[in-house]
Amino acid sequence: MTTGLSDFFKYNLWANLRLLDACAQLSDVQLDFTMQGTYGSVRETLFHMFASEEGYAQHCAGTAPTPRLKELTAFPGFDELRRRAEWSGKELITFAEQGELDRILSLDEGTYEAPVIVVLIQAINHAIDHSSQIATLLSQQGIEAPGLDSWSYNDAMYAAQGRSSHLIG
Repeated sequence: MTTGLSDFFKYNLWANLRLLDACAQLSDVQLDFTMQGTYGSVRETLFHMFASEEGYAQHCAGTAPTPRLKELTAFPGFDELRRRAEWSGKELITFAEQGELDRILSLDEGTYEAPVIVVLIQAINHAIDHSSQIATLLSQQGIEAPGLDSWSYNDAMYAAQGRSSHLIG
């Protein structure tokens, strides 16, 4: 099995979709819960996460769905967030596999430059940071967050192949 940068984005897409599925089951009160030290409510943080990821994918690939999430004024719903997360996740996987990682991108309307690899690192860091904040918001409400760690990912990949990741005897 060959592994590399794209594996981080395969994990990221899996974790994002798992988080969305868990949050789609929450009530409006639970989605709107917030506390100091987090980005915002669960709903606001999800919206921010996926609007940002869409932006990272657009910087790398040069395209994005229209209108962009960041242009929307209201929460688009879980079906739309899932569709956007799948688009950006797949774009980032493809770019990690094929992209010119040292190519310099002009960001923030030309005020900041960074190589593609830094944008890709930021995409992973950003998703993990805000997923952790959502897990905190959920735990403060007595709700168990879905396992988004690498062990849970490994178990899910083995299960998708009809195998167990646990050694027996």
